[in-house]
Amino acid sequence: MSAWRVAVPLVAGAAIALTPAPSGLTTEAWRYFAVFLAVILGLITEPLPAAAVGLIGLTFAAVSGLPFTAAQRADPGFRLPAEALKWALAGFTNPTVWLIFGALVASMGYEKTGLGRRLALFLVNHLGRRTLGLGYAVALADLVLAPVTPSNSARSAGTIYPIIRNIPELYGSRPGPTARRLGAYLMWVAFATTSVTSSMFLTGLAPNLLAAGMVKASTGIEISWTQWLTGFLPVGVLLMLVLPYVVYRIYPPEIRASEDVRAWAGAELGRMGPFSGREAVMALLGVSALTLWVFGSSFIDPAMVALVIISVTLATRIVEWDEVLANGPAWNVLAWFATLVVLADGLNKVGFIGWFGKAAGAHLAGAPPMVVMIALVVLFFLVHYMFASLTAHATAVLPVVLAIGTQVPAMPLRPFVMLLCYSLGIMGVITPYATGPAPVYFASGFIERRDFWRLGLFFGLLYLGALLLIGVPWLMATVS
Repeated sequence: MSAWRVAVPLVAGAAIALTPAPSGLTTEAWRYFAVFLAVILGLITEPLPAAAVGLIGLTFAAVSGLPFTAAQRADPGFRLPAEALKWALAGFTNPTVWLIFGALVASMGYEKTGLGRRLALFLVNHLGRRTLGLGYAVALADLVLAPVTPSNSARSAGTIYPIIRNIPELYGSRPGPTARRLGAYLMWVAFATTSVTSSMFLTGLAPNLLAAGMVKASTGIEISWTQWLTGFLPVGVLLMLVLPYVVYRIYPPEIRASEDVRAWAGAELGRMGPFSGREAVMALLGVSALTLWVFGSSFIDPAMVALVIISVTLATRIVEWDEVLANGPAWNVLAWFATLVVLADGLNKVGFIGWFGKAAGAHLAGAPPMVVMIALVVLFFLVHYMFASLTAHATAVLPVVLAIGTQVPAMPLRPFVMLLCYSLGIMGVITPYATGPAPVYFASGFIERRDFWRLGLFFGLLYLGALLLIGVPWLMATVS
């Protein structure tokens, strides 16, 4: 373990904690922020595995009692040991955490039955002559599913990932030294694409619907499905057209073209023969899951669908329980994301997010409306580094930013609120914990930790730049 990997998060966290709290913020909230910052820096420097870093930070915060305000402590019925434990374990009841875990376990069924390999061979046989063509095929698949799949975890982690996970091995690309041959490229295209499609459609991301409802409640502005689509269309179409190519240029695969692999894939499909019974069961489960994710939200939660799929694969012996226990990456993601969700939510719980929003708004007082609008959208986007959930981000930060923006004279309100809503999906690309699918692609092992953070920053700025440079003039001309 390199000393600097340990020193960076510890020194930064200690420096913040020992600095007096800013005006308007409690000492406990400021120290909690110090712990959170240390954890985030630990995820970047990685002196220990990410899940271990998150668990240590969560445990320290809970034992210290930092997530609880003085008013809570003063309540006669408040018991710190019990409340601290309850808070620390809350992430394990988060539906998104279990949906992600379910997607990883279900992907074992695709692999064991051979269905994932068959689908991968089919894609390679028809589109595998050029790697860039595979990239566009993956992006198109997400785009087709996005309008009817409000959970990007279900869409990308649960549907796209189990299929494309089998493609790199056909080219001799596996996590580790051979990841850059093909796997790293495909994984990043899939992840970066789902962030764009999440912003493109009102129904492409569950927090979009939440945000639209909050906007209507606070401003009276209603955003219909069609208005949402047409408002983002110039940005979304451009990004979808260039995304696989941009990834191809800045994060290039070592294998660019291979007629031999395409021919080999066709021959392998022939050798596999007709669908087996186990493949048919797995295919039925996959179609059933997608159908319930699309149409069943009124009577069954997407995470519960994932648990049902796991149960059926276990009952039919497609996947054995010992194999589930041995699936280290799935359990690792479960622990890691569960801790980060709670840690990030704690920032809002102690009042840090509200204080930060108001402090930023005070600095923008008196600036021209367009400057304030763009600055608030940028702030709303970048604050997501402090969140492990788009829903939590929308719930905690959107009301604050809306309250600031609506008080600005001559603010173009409809473009302003639409820009805020559109930024929710695309901000999911910035970190390995920013949105549901992120931990799955991070845990795949194809994209190195350093590359994930670097690419997240680059594509985050690319998406935000496209939203502001194209979206602002488009919305000002069409909806203001």
